[in-house]
Amino acid sequence: MKTIFEKSNGVEGIGFGECKLGDYLPQALLRKEAVGLPQLSELEVMRHYKELSDRNFCIEKGFYPLGSCTMKYNPKVNELLASLEGFVHLHPLQDDEDAQGALELMYNLQEELKKITGMDAVTLQPAAGAHGELTGMMVIKKYFEVKGETNRKKVIVPDSAHGTNPASAKMCGFDIVEVKSNSKGQVDIEALKSLLDKDVAAIMMTNPNTLGIFEENVLEISKLMHDNGSLLYYDGANFNAIMGWTNPALMGFDVVHLNLHKTFATPHGGGGPGAGPVGVKSFLKEFLPVPSIEFDGNKYYRNYNVAHTIGQVRSFYGNFGVLVRAYAYILMMGKNLKLASADAVLNANYIKEKLKGVYELPYDEPCMHEFVLSGEKQHHQGVSTLGIAKRLMDSNCHPPTVYFPLIVHEAIMIEPTESESKEVLDGFIDTMLKIAKEIEENPEEVLKSPQTTPIKKVDETLAARHPDLTYKR
Repeated sequence: MKTIFEKSNGVEGIGFGECKLGDYLPQALLRKEAVGLPQLSELEVMRHYKELSDRNFCIEKGFYPLGSCTMKYNPKVNELLASLEGFVHLHPLQDDEDAQGALELMYNLQEELKKITGMDAVTLQPAAGAHGELTGMMVIKKYFEVKGETNRKKVIVPDSAHGTNPASAKMCGFDIVEVKSNSKGQVDIEALKSLLDKDVAAIMMTNPNTLGIFEENVLEISKLMHDNGSLLYYDGANFNAIMGWTNPALMGFDVVHLNLHKTFATPHGGGGPGAGPVGVKSFLKEFLPVPSIEFDGNKYYRNYNVAHTIGQVRSFYGNFGVLVRAYAYILMMGKNLKLASADAVLNANYIKEKLKGVYELPYDEPCMHEFVLSGEKQHHQGVSTLGIAKRLMDSNCHPPTVYFPLIVHEAIMIEPTESESKEVLDGFIDTMLKIAKEIEENPEEVLKSPQTTPIKKVDETLAARHPDLTYKR
């Protein structure tokens, strides 16, 4: 496919007629040379971008079982509500009196997220999950600084954790201490005990963890941490598994972030925008970012007067359009948020039971919303997990997350979400079984994949050593 520059044919798509910009703008602001943009008719431009769009894979095109990323369907009514004129045309610098509707929506969203997580205060500012992690760790760091416990420099992270966990803690100046998993794929309690001392500030956990397994000892872990004077941070990336059934507060967590672009059906992927609200228990409220959104019984307002705030972590207040979508989803679902989690868990267990035996299941435990297989058996037959993922692309299915978590060799992490029907799940199961049979009988056919995508199998060594990342005219 040619780039739009290569398609340029000198046709002016839009003309300004007799209008001369020099009559309206100062000469100093006018360009002296042409910008060098491609020149095509409007129809040609539309066809170009439609062709690019057709080459992309999206959840409206096929199954998207991307483990730990919850690529579930985003209801289009949410897009409509987020595009309402009063929201779209509202400037973030307008006075509170002129933005009461937006402030009320954000305040109500905070209140709903407090109920769902069990936390006492919520900030909507962070722009993504990892940004929420960073904000949460900044809150924890500030808390211990104010207490005078500056010796608490360690953060414990499970060996199965999302990679952003240690990165976020490290960015805040903490030292990372890894705790091993036990034979069930959960945090090893004895290993955790051996790591605890008065220098430990917190533990960062995902529950269910990245193996899709619920940490059954979470209350014991909470007690151990709190008895040590340490805090517990909840990575909400896998929150889609537990909505309405339990919450981080009941598990003993002090800080939590949520991914609105995972659990609450707002757009995900393509670099954003996202939203990663952070909730905290009451004793940490004074450390949250400013401004906080509050209500005095008469009007909603932005409060910048917070005692020990970590400051502002995002321009203006965050990605407002994402917040609108999430609030609409919560109102639309109501108590059915609980059903969404139940269906996600059911779907994951259904696929797991159908595929185990053909593919290795390193941790044969009941899973939550996702599970992790291993392609080790297929690897010994000549096709790695990467080859399996690429073969899936020939079946109108996005590959699941591969090679993560690192504690599983040849990992294949599958998360079906609650959005998919049994027919779609059965189709995926059949495809995975077919690929396994192909690997047994004719592995070379699988190694040629993908064969039906716009870009066929590439020379990976050449691509890695000599990447061609920019267009050169």
